[in-house]
Amino acid sequence: MRNFVLVLLGLMFWSCAEKVVEKPENLIPKDKMVLILHDLAVLNAVKTSFKTTMEKNEIEVMEFLFEKYEIDSVQFSQSDLYYASVPLEYQLIYEEVESKLDERKSILEDRTKKRNDSARSKNREKVKDTLKRTKKPEKEPTDSDS
Repeated sequence: MRNFVLVLLGLMFWSCAEKVVEKPENLIPKDKMVLILHDLAVLNAVKTSFKTTMEKNEIEVMEFLFEKYEIDSVQFSQSDLYYASVPLEYQLIYEEVESKLDERKSILEDRTKKRNDSARSKNREKVKDTLKRTKKPEKEPTDSDS
């Protein structure tokens, strides 16, 4: 009975270690996959906001990415499937993508804040200048007023 339990445990460990999806020959490296998925997220957001512009310019998101990163749809699909079959790797990839997106968001928010602050400052200066120009000088008392 003890041997049966050991064999059963051995089979369970062996089956858990078995790869669900074989590593493709043309696997996209993790760092490149992070860049592709980052760009995909950004372009999908742009596509949502500027759909007509992208259609007008005939920009297809996936075709653009395939050309930019010199990959094809099969290579991308196989790599994505492989990484998805290794959950910890896939999670790390998406955490890096999320980190890059957060960093980009922070940069854009800082730029927007600086631009808005600059615009407010210029507006305040214009208001001050306008007030100075429209302010009428006070009359000096004359002898007839006393």
